[in-house]
Amino acid sequence: MSDTREPARAVAGTGMGGAMDLAASEAETLERAPGGPDGGAPTGKPRSLWSDAWHDLRRNPVFLVSALVILFLIFISLWPSAIASGSPLRCDLAKAQEGSQPGAPFGYDGQGCDVYTRTVYGARTSVSVGVCATLGVAVLGSVLGGLAGFFGGVGDSILSRITDVFFAIPVVLGGLVLLSVVTSSTIWPVIGFMVLLGWPQISRIARGAVITAKQNDYVQAARALGASNARLLLRHIAPNAVAPVIVVATIALGTFIALEATLSYLGVGLKPPSVSWGIDISAASPYIRNAPHALLWPSGVLAVTVLAFIMLGDAVRDALDPRLR
Repeated sequence: MSDTREPARAVAGTGMGGAMDLAASEAETLERAPGGPDGGAPTGKPRSLWSDAWHDLRRNPVFLVSALVILFLIFISLWPSAIASGSPLRCDLAKAQEGSQPGAPFGYDGQGCDVYTRTVYGARTSVSVGVCATLGVAVLGSVLGGLAGFFGGVGDSILSRITDVFFAIPVVLGGLVLLSVVTSSTIWPVIGFMVLLGWPQISRIARGAVITAKQNDYVQAARALGASNARLLLRHIAPNAVAPVIVVATIALGTFIALEATLSYLGVGLKPPSVSWGIDISAASPYIRNAPHALLWPSGVLAVTVLAFIMLGDAVRDALDPRLR
């Protein structure tokens, strides 16, 4: 009597709710092919959106250059004395409008102040205003816009009309009106003004991102399982809606730095004895023919700073937007 045996059989899922009766060796190959060493596909846990974004950013020269510039600005904002030994408030009228010389590579302005030292110390003010204003705008706008987008209803309608009103206010004109009555020379009135007029843009972005995220299947499944509104917002919606807010806030940071310089130039932003690029540009404007260096150096550093933050925001946007991959 011949010994005939059936080959070992196995059942493999089809991926559509059914199953296929395969030989054991075939089932093993089918199971190993998608992620195994012989299947050609990468093994390991799939990367998240943030991992993919960081992977792309590390290979983006625009991001690397802008990040290096911003890191240098942050460094001199925290420790300006590391590269500028003098005082930005020490001036000598005998050296007014003099050009570059040893100890003063950028020359002197119309009041005899060292342009190099004031440019270095001006980074602290501009970066502080930009960072604080951006944080305030991002937090306020994200909270209001996220809640309005999640709950909808009357609150959403009221917030939409309020943002329409704020969008109708010209920023520079609003600064001239609101800050002209402020006598403080600190940065906080300027930051408060920027937060007051800057949150509607972030609010609109956050509202749209939350409305899109809450319609996803995983959010509906979590809701069906009894997840509370707080859990839905913090665990499921916020991590997937924060990317566009980060992009807009990064670009807005550069805009806020330019806005502070504009308001200080017009005389309603920061005031002496504060050290600001806008103040220096305004003071050097009457002497542009005799001492152009006093105007060009703070203007050039301001332009590079704003451009660095805008380039960084563009690079982050490209990395976080799956449609651009």
